[in-house]
Amino acid sequence: MIEEIVVRSLGDLIEKVTPEDPDPATGRRRSMGVYRGSADAARQLFTSLDRLGGGKPHAKRTLESHILRNFARQSRPHVGSATDEWELLFAAQHHGVPTRLLDWTYSPLVAAHFATGSPSAAGARVVWRLDWRAVHRRFGFPELALFTSDLDATLNDGRGTMTPWALFDEWPRERAFACMVEPPSLDARIVVQSAVFTLTSDTTCSFDEFLERHGLQDALTRFVIAADDVALVRDQLDLVGMDERRLFPDLDGVAAGLRRYYS
Repeated sequence: MIEEIVVRSLGDLIEKVTPEDPDPATGRRRSMGVYRGSADAARQLFTSLDRLGGGKPHAKRTLESHILRNFARQSRPHVGSATDEWELLFAAQHHGVPTRLLDWTYSPLVAAHFATGSPSAAGARVVWRLDWRAVHRRFGFPELALFTSDLDATLNDGRGTMTPWALFDEWPRERAFACMVEPPSLDARIVVQSAVFTLTSDTTCSFDEFLERHGLQDALTRFVIAADDVALVRDQLDLVGMDERRLFPDLDGVAAGLRRYYS
């Protein structure tokens, strides 16, 4: 069962994600997890591809290749030529195209912003934490934030042919995996949000269900913010400057911050 911890304030969240003991190697109390905020505490970790269509999850997962190919064709005037096809997938995810990737951040404060940033949402919110190093150990990846070159070296013996298309169309079920990938700094938002992605071989289930199937439920923790405490946490985030203007450093971010703040 996935561990669930109730937090009542922003300070409570910070206290509960801070390791009790310093790291023996560094002497510092730094969290080694990554975080994801959700405005719906009951929602599983579905990707945008899982949710595509708005009906039964995973119903349109077979469209994955078509979606990315059309993004590659239609985005060229805006993003230029991607360094590689993985970078194209990252850019698609970053701009809201449905993909099998999930967004995470190294910062619990950023995740808390996304959990509490929607004034229209009701009910409890949740900040998920993932022990990505445990996931990497389980699937034979190094305990490092992976680059795209690492995917080829680990999954395909460095032959230079590990592409998204191979994963979409040909990947054998018996070679299931999940990992965390650090994208290049495609724009300022990725940098200021401390953004990373998780990638899995399986698009037939949610990310949390996938981990549970592989004995990794302990790699996830849910920090739940009760409905009555959401406004307090949101106000505390604004007090420390964790808002749209900082996390979306452009005019759209300024406008979104003002719209939410005065709602």
